[in-house]
This record gives sequence, structure tokens and C-alpha cells, in this order.
Amino acid sequence: MSAVACLDLEGVLVPEIWINVAQRTGIDALMATTRDVADYSQLMRQRLDICEANGLGIGDITEVIAELRPLDGAGDFLDWLREKSQVVILSDTFYEFAQPLMRQLGFPTLFCHRLKIDEGGKITGFELRMPDQKREAVRALKRLNFRTVAAGDSYNDITMLGEADAGILFCPPENVVKEFPQFPVTGDYTGLRAAFEEVL
Repeated sequence: MSAVACLDLEGVLVPEIWINVAQRTGIDALMATTRDVADYSQLMRQRLDICEANGLGIGDITEVIAELRPLDGAGDFLDWLREKSQVVILSDTFYEFAQPLMRQLGFPTLFCHRLKIDEGGKITGFELRMPDQKREAVRALKRLNFRTVAAGDSYNDITMLGEADAGILFCPPENVVKEFPQFPVTGDYTGLRAAFEEVL
């Protein structure tokens, strides 16, 4: 049976986009991520309300993203993993954000969501591909008779990890580790590579 590795993007391969936006703009309320808030739709509505209140548009956010680089070692890890299995990035980011980062990673396959943006560059909303799209993607791959191994770091990755044949936490916050002790925890790419080698 062929294998597919399913990876989260932010926190696993690239920095957290919204944390960097918060640091650049000084808007501390944008520091919250899926490591803090389990309901992704709630988190995004909160973010868009903050953006509107502070006059932040798509241009302000993409300006920050343009300066981001993959996490140290991410590119080498991804190259190694591609030799072992197919790789799909399952992310709750948006295509409008991800393009510069995907270019730096060699354009791996990415399943994510889309933003609604008006002519003035205001982000007016978002369109989720489907509810719980990470788990549903893994479930679909399993129906195609692929063995699935998933890695993520946050609350919004847990259903994906649970659905996969094997799930791995990568550099998760302590609250996630405590709540989901059934998943092995890795703290660097050497450990993540070893965890994948055990289950691929």
C-alpha cells in the first residue's frame, strides 16, 4: 500500500502568519492561533473583526508574509519526506496568503481555504473548503487505499491526526500535549523524521 504524509503548514513548516502580523502591527489581539482556540471559524471571525477595527487589509498582511521564510530545516525535511512518500499539505490557511511560502518550499500540494476580498483590499470574509477539511482529506485518501501519516501542532490538527493511520504532534504547546496524550510528541525535524520512519 502506498503512503501519503499529511502535514500541517503553520507551526510545522513555516512560522505562524498571524503571530507575525501581530508582532509587526503591535496588535496583540492577533496573537491568538489554533494553539489557543479550538474552533477555527470562531478564531477567523475574531481575526477579521480585529482587522476591520484596525483598518488592516490584505495588503498589510501579505506584506508581512512576503518577508517570512520556512522554519530552519523545513525544506530539507520536506525533501527527505518526498522521497519516502507522497506529501500533501493540509492547512487552515488561505491560498491568498500561502503562495510566497509555497514557492520557497518547491510548491508542494496544498489543500486550504479562500478569503473574500473586496476591491479596496478589505478582507470581508472567508470560505472554508468544507467543515473539518483536514480530517475529510485524510479519510478520502484512506478510501483510495493509501496509508496515511499526519503531523500537526494545534487543536485544528487533532481530528486529522486521529483519522490518520498514524498521527504525530510536532512542537505542540503543553496544553495540547496534556489534552491529547495518545499522540507521540516530537520537538525537532530529527525527531519528526524518526517518527515518520517508524510508521511509513
